[in-house]
Amino acid sequence: MHNIDTLNKLLKDELSATETYQQALDKLRDDAELGGSKSITQLHEAHKDAVSSLQSLINRLGGTPSEDSGSWGTWAKFVQGGANLLGKKAALMALQGGEKSGAEAYEEALRDAELTSDIRSLIETKLLPAQQAHIRTLDRLLEADTA
Repeated sequence: MHNIDTLNKLLKDELSATETYQQALDKLRDDAELGGSKSITQLHEAHKDAVSSLQSLINRLGGTPSEDSGSWGTWAKFVQGGANLLGKKAALMALQGGEKSGAEAYEEALRDAELTSDIRSLIETKLLPAQQAHIRTLDRLLEADTA
């Protein structure tokens, strides 16, 4: 049960990320000044893939996957909505903050001694490396924005 709870917490973070990226993409479509939508779309797709991986593992372990992002998702959407109003750099910084928070959540989960090897493997080989790549992508977008 502990492992399913851990996975559902990570799943809620990923659901929050997909919702937040969708909001950013909606803003990008509405605002031609906000470039980088191809990169943002790729990050959004990667988070949807992470949601799918976590849901599959929760189901395989006999659990019920969370279906919404909960209060964290509401807060993340609020922050991103405000950032979208402030412009591209603020929007990218809000996304980057979410990615860093997600990476920290994965690292925290890896410190859990009760984590099973299949969960540990998914985080170490797929989810955390993807999160770290997202941070680098957003770093590049932010650097391009200030150049």
